[in-house]
Amino acid sequence: MTNKRLRKTAAADGSTVPALVLDGKDFGLSLSRLSNAAQKVVKQLHQSGFDAMVVGGGVRDLMVGLTPKDFDIATNATPEEVRALFKRSRIIGRRFRIVHVMVGPETIEVTTYRGGDEVTQNEQGRIMRDNTFGSQAEDALRRDFTCNALYYDAMANQVIDYHHGVADIKAQRLVMIGEPKQRFREDPVRVLRALRLSTKLGFELDAAIAAVMAECSPWLGAEPPARLVDELIKLLLSGHALACLHNTRRLGIDTSVHPFLQVLIDQDLDEPFIQLALENTDTRIKQGKHVSIGFLLAALLWPKVRSAWQACIASGLKSQFALNEAIEQVRVELDSSSWGLPHRMTAMCREIWQMQAQFDNQRGQRPFRLLAQARFRAAYDFLLLRHEVGEDNTDSVVWWQHFQAVSDDERAAMVQAQPVAIEGEGTPATKKRRRRRKPKTANKSESA
Repeated sequence: MTNKRLRKTAAADGSTVPALVLDGKDFGLSLSRLSNAAQKVVKQLHQSGFDAMVVGGGVRDLMVGLTPKDFDIATNATPEEVRALFKRSRIIGRRFRIVHVMVGPETIEVTTYRGGDEVTQNEQGRIMRDNTFGSQAEDALRRDFTCNALYYDAMANQVIDYHHGVADIKAQRLVMIGEPKQRFREDPVRVLRALRLSTKLGFELDAAIAAVMAECSPWLGAEPPARLVDELIKLLLSGHALACLHNTRRLGIDTSVHPFLQVLIDQDLDEPFIQLALENTDTRIKQGKHVSIGFLLAALLWPKVRSAWQACIASGLKSQFALNEAIEQVRVELDSSSWGLPHRMTAMCREIWQMQAQFDNQRGQRPFRLLAQARFRAAYDFLLLRHEVGEDNTDSVVWWQHFQAVSDDERAAMVQAQPVAIEGEGTPATKKRRRRRKPKTANKSESA
């Protein structure tokens, strides 16, 4: 039976806020369930006399039986005090200062309890600066959803619940803390976060949230493109990407706020290539495998490239030249500031796309040069996706599969056995051997 007791925490104005204090063992929680890095940070803060509460998605995911991707810690220590405790740490952020503590390859985000006063908002009501500190109860009030406002004291193995988050998790409801429209106004990205979390967790959106999401979604257009990209990538890596995109349509989210979101939603979500790419991504994430963001973006934008490629071929260009032209058309969009995509991602997309026509070249040194390229494996996996939906012929896939598996001598024999690639299809025309000219000799009669 759950051990419940009320705890009253002092707020900044001297009032008290009741909170449920629950036994962590009733939810299968313990210090050992945290990552090694999170354990070290919690212990160091605790030994130094500060609060060390695991908070947010890490607690929520543990309680619903998921493995958290990372752990965030809330404390009553100031950023400067946290920074002084950990050598490998740095203070970041302007809107609200936080500390990144690096432990091995892992980064733990440590935040000071936020207060409720002296926040700076713009004319639209968005919080622009929020560097006031407060109590744990005030911090809980500032969080977005009830399921994200649970504080886990790993040293005491207790869960502190201010807003009935445990009850909402059990009921599988996503509930906003405060009035949804006002909270979306403070931070419009919460619209996408509500969409992602409800889909990922299988939670029903509270009626008050669902009623205003479409109305509030245009506010996303005022957010920095890079911030929206980060949230869209989280959505695509949620393990339920296709369902998230379908829910974006169902809820009437304004997709014009970001060009990448608009491309995703405007295209046919029943397109076999898109479905296969997203299903493979979801499967890999659920299996705990690595997913390349560049590869996923290349797959999601492929229908746009493919359509332009086919149009260029229809205009009379040869396949390789047509593909290069199609990629250039899309590249102009991708590299614009309105997308906010990191250069490394767009560069990987272009390399994967460019190599698709090169798989038709199976003679001479070109296969060896293609095989040696850093993006070969990603491009080959992309070719397999295209083949699986009927875009590429079986002979090409089988040839490249065999070419990778055999010895160098066998590869040499394979490239000799293939017919000469057609000029303009990515292989230059065969050069005519230039006849060697004999050196001129002096005329005997002239030299006499």
